[in-house]
Amino acid sequence: MAKSKETFGKKEKEKKRQKKKQDKQLRKEERKAAESVEMTVYVDEFGNLVETPPDPTKKKKIKAENIVIGVPKQEDIEDDHIRRGRVEFFNDQKGFGFIKDLDSREKYFVHVNGLLEEIKENNMVTFELEQGMKGMNAVKVKKSK
Repeated sequence: MAKSKETFGKKEKEKKRQKKKQDKQLRKEERKAAESVEMTVYVDEFGNLVETPPDPTKKKKIKAENIVIGVPKQEDIEDDHIRRGRVEFFNDQKGFGFIKDLDSREKYFVHVNGLLEEIKENNMVTFELEQGMKGMNAVKVKKSK
């Protein structure tokens, strides 16, 4: 009699291949079974997920015009009162610096175009604020007495 051509290693590989095929088939059947189960979830008036449908008597009508999508535009801040501050830094060659507000302790950018008279570091100044490209800028800057 002729000896079988299948070796032990070949038999083991074939068993592994069959096992993988069966596992794959089982997973496929499980996915189909999971898809067939209906998962319906509702959101109640408080934003919680519930399994029961909402009560139609609690339904509110909302106009589409009243819904704001995105961030509302910030109104230009009109602050006409004069502020007092101290010049923290000013570079004459480059023409800009920073003023620290005495009340709020915030620093504001100042450009040479916003000056009414020359200023130097540590000068006490009065100024007004104006919305700039990157934040609030000090304008109408002059030395205080």
